[in-house]
Amino acid sequence: MKLSSEDHRAAERIATEAGELLVGLRRSMGFGDVESLRRAGDRQSHELISSSIEHRFPDDAIRSEESTSHPLVDLRGRLWVVDPLDGTREFGEEGRTDFAVHVALVVSGRPEAGAVALPARSVVLSTAAPPHIPEPSGRLRLLVSRSRATPLVLGLAELMEADLVEMGSAGAKTMAVVLGEAEIYAHEGGQYEWDSAAPVAVALSAGLHCSRIDGTPLTYAHRDPWLPDLLVCRPELAAPTLDAIAQLAE
Repeated sequence: MKLSSEDHRAAERIATEAGELLVGLRRSMGFGDVESLRRAGDRQSHELISSSIEHRFPDDAIRSEESTSHPLVDLRGRLWVVDPLDGTREFGEEGRTDFAVHVALVVSGRPEAGAVALPARSVVLSTAAPPHIPEPSGRLRLLVSRSRATPLVLGLAELMEADLVEMGSAGAKTMAVVLGEAEIYAHEGGQYEWDSAAPVAVALSAGLHCSRIDGTPLTYAHRDPWLPDLLVCRPELAAPTLDAIAQLAE
């Protein structure tokens, strides 16, 4: 199924509008009642994205983190996979910028169109205008969760002599590779489809390598939205990173 330019532009516009809403909520509600702020961010961003997709593409299915309904679609069908607020924890922390909005259109199991907004940075990256990856400089940088460094990440850092860079949202991590702020994002321990569909769409459009940590392709629109692992890196680092992961698994 061929996508139109409108699919790509719509993903970008919707992610942008949701990001602007989130920034506005931070400004209007402040950080005095953080849990209320986080709940409002999740709910209102979900409502904006869902209504926008339903208005523009009434025949398409939607799978959102903030919905209890995760529709199945024919593999030839169209499924919007969205995370209205990736990094809810960081969104509720004043001064943090590592949260994101994900909007992706999955066709035949692949994230073909997508956008990731980094609202606190006033940045939106999308397949409508595929980003250019800056040239690397200095030591390798490997992204790691703020809350826990997994054995995979620690082992890779040692084998590849990489510096660890802490960051929150999965979307922010993937976009850090797109923006040249790190070279490798490897994740184990599982995520959901909405955590990576849009970031992977943008990363692929920019020419990055995206796969499972065993090198097999990432596919979406499964009955179970759980994805076990993920690797996003510069293309020239794919082979050495996958080799290092295999070595760690021995």
